[in-house]
Amino acid sequence: MRALRILLIVTVILGGLFIIADRVAVGFAEDEAADRLKTNEGLATTPSVSIKGFPFLTQVVGGELDEVEVGIKNYEADTSGGTGASSGNAPDKIRIDDLTAQMRGVAFSGDYSSAKAASATGTATISYDELLKAAKAEPVDVAGGVTAEVVGLSDGGNGKIKVEVEATVLGTKLPRPVSVLSSVSVKGDTVQVQADSLPNLGVQLAEDKVRLITDFRQQIDGLPGGIKLDKVEAAPNGVDITVKGSDVSLVG
Repeated sequence: MRALRILLIVTVILGGLFIIADRVAVGFAEDEAADRLKTNEGLATTPSVSIKGFPFLTQVVGGELDEVEVGIKNYEADTSGGTGASSGNAPDKIRIDDLTAQMRGVAFSGDYSSAKAASATGTATISYDELLKAAKAEPVDVAGGVTAEVVGLSDGGNGKIKVEVEATVLGTKLPRPVSVLSSVSVKGDTVQVQADSLPNLGVQLAEDKVRLITDFRQQIDGLPGGIKLDKVEAAPNGVDITVKGSDVSLVG
């Protein structure tokens, strides 16, 4: 009995030491991956990296991590500009808030210089102020004596975006902006906003002229690791997007 008791004590101690060693190792690996990701993506701040699954050390021996979660607070994604009223004025970058990605089946090289996930899914938000940059421009002449511009975007409820348009007719600005509910969708690497109906700007105008103001799109082609846009939905604080990808580079 005494020998068994000693064996149990030793087992518990060794198990505790293994857990401590495992947690220390995973913490070091997370910090190292975060630093490399910051450098590779040219981030202003260090992202969060959380390696899931236990034990970590046995995953290292196998050469593949079950799941790695990456969080980036403010990611400056490259764009190819927006189209619509803002043609020629759209920014070449767009800020994406709270980008979080779950990467699964992360295989890494022997020297840990590269890591690639078999698949990845994630979420992020583009604020309405940020998306407005793709629509906002100088007032556009939509007809003789009628100019208009998008001056605001907000949550319209039920998955719609409220688009506010300010118009000037024959030199007189309308008393207040007129609004229209718009649908938002993803096509390829582009977020598209299209009015469900046309706003009343005080005069009869051709639909294609009005849509030069109300409808716009923003291409986003520089997400980290090669992940792509998947879905998009209007939300209280901005446009919520989901992303996905395969063979996504985490490091290297």
